[in-house]
Amino acid sequence: MSKPSRPPSLSQLRAFAAVAEHLHFREAAADIGMSQPALSGAVAALEESLGVRLLERTTRRVLLSPAGERLAARARTVLEAVGELLEEAEAARAPFTGTLRLGVIPTCAPYLLPTVLGLVHERYPELDLRVHEEHTEALLDGLTTGRLDLLLLAVPLRSPGIVELPLYEEDFVLVMERGHELAGRRDIPRRRLRDLPLLLLDEGHCLREHALEICREAGRPERRRDAAGEVTTTAAGLSTLVQLVAGGLGVTLLPRTALRLETARNERLATGCFADPAPTRRVALAMRDGTAREQEFTAFAAALRVALSVLPVRPTAA
Repeated sequence: MSKPSRPPSLSQLRAFAAVAEHLHFREAAADIGMSQPALSGAVAALEESLGVRLLERTTRRVLLSPAGERLAARARTVLEAVGELLEEAEAARAPFTGTLRLGVIPTCAPYLLPTVLGLVHERYPELDLRVHEEHTEALLDGLTTGRLDLLLLAVPLRSPGIVELPLYEEDFVLVMERGHELAGRRDIPRRRLRDLPLLLLDEGHCLREHALEICREAGRPERRRDAAGEVTTTAAGLSTLVQLVAGGLGVTLLPRTALRLETARNERLATGCFADPAPTRRVALAMRDGTAREQEFTAFAAALRVALSVLPVRPTAA
């Protein structure tokens, strides 16, 4: 390789970072919206510019050279810094304009998005809202890497570098087949969860972890040998979960905001409320600590807290 002749361009760094992530030229090109020949040319130009061989190409695969391994991390740092610079400039121009990439967990999205979208349409018409529905782990990764700007999810997160903006607290309700002995009751003791056939969401849903934590607090063993207490059936979403309940496979826990949409049209379902203090979950917005849009997001949380108060929730103080 020749000695460096000129500084690398952002386009070259972006192309190299994509190849370093995918180790595949076609997949990298698709990821950043560049043609494969253009991407290959950008990486080759970067190698020439730096005077360092970054990749080892064979007929079957692409590998990072030792220098490429080190410089890939540097390239990602540069691109993240440039992204923060652009974010700062965008926020400085005007609040509630530009793009807002909002991540939402599946157990909030169907029930809260109508209110969120209504608020944005009415109060912030210049805001380009883009919604991403993902599990908590993916959302947190997206927030910390800059892929997402703001999250709407259940808390606490206990994640360093992330600030929570509280919105509300809501109760969990027990959903069961009509005719169940607990149907319609408003004073169900938590201890009844010890031996009910409980149906849960799949692994990865934070609501599953909330339900298991409630069961642990009620004294339910982690595992049982008898079928009455063993979790043997799971679902990918709440709609499927309530259909399993309606079919007589067990009972489940739903947050109160999901109740109307998921149970109102099914005559085979019934609900019951827990005795005070009922099991609850807390929902909040989450942003990166030190984000350039902190004031904007804090104001958005305040407005959303008021808008969500029409739902069966208890708004929480900021």
